[in-house]
Amino acid sequence: MTIDLAHLQKWIGRSERVSDTLTLTPMAALAATLDHDGLPVAPGDALPPLWHWLYFLPVHRQSLIGPDGHPKRGGFLPPVELPRRMWAGSQLAFSRTLRAGDAVTRLSTIEDVTHKHGRSGDLVFVKVLHEISDAAGVAITERQDIVYRDHPAANEESPVLRLAPEGAQWTREIRPDPVLLFRYSALTLNGHRIHYDRPYATEQEGYQGLVVHGPLLATLLLDLLRRERPQEAVTAFSFRAMSPVIDTSPFFVCGRPESEEGKTVKLWIAGSDGTLRMEANAVLA
Repeated sequence: MTIDLAHLQKWIGRSERVSDTLTLTPMAALAATLDHDGLPVAPGDALPPLWHWLYFLPVHRQSLIGPDGHPKRGGFLPPVELPRRMWAGSQLAFSRTLRAGDAVTRLSTIEDVTHKHGRSGDLVFVKVLHEISDAAGVAITERQDIVYRDHPAANEESPVLRLAPEGAQWTREIRPDPVLLFRYSALTLNGHRIHYDRPYATEQEGYQGLVVHGPLLATLLLDLLRRERPQEAVTAFSFRAMSPVIDTSPFFVCGRPESEEGKTVKLWIAGSDGTLRMEANAVLA
């Protein structure tokens, strides 16, 4: 497939603005999905880091959904024709706390579109800047990395995975199942079929089972930090997906402080085989 990078780069600078209200039900539903016990949500409660992903949902008409469950290519994002689309990572800064009941706005801008040819074929990277604001101004800045690639070839060798770090101070085992993945898909209106349609995930996209959402993994990482350091405020967070997590075996949410004062925290997802599936860093106030 020929990648017309010049055409795709015409999307650089495009922006869209979406408004929403931080209603209570999505917060309560995610708390339950993350298996918190008895966390009532009331107006004015702080929105935990990354829970802004529950809002500004991609509401597209059913006739505009593509065969993979994503919206058809084009529109705000450039029309990359490669079939696999993945959220590869994000870099976030939290300058103020948003609260339940707030009216909020997200301004999204395409910052860059690049093309590389790797061992597995063509790769197109799209970087999107999201600025989430309330009445007082920008509260969250997020740079999101989206990668598009082709389906793996039948004879393509699996990449060699790095081993996860040792020395975790905190560890939580998660046993994913289709219900967990369905609930998170529903909460975020994520129609991508790799998360709930096993025949599609295995036969069409070549995965070994259902794929655990990258944003869910990132949310679990900060949820682990929140469980261990409930009084600490996160001011920055970045994560990078290293390899898919599949629902056929458990995985481990891990972390440890990296600095003497404990304000820099290393977090990661380890597969049941001990390999690194996501790496992340958090900075505390």
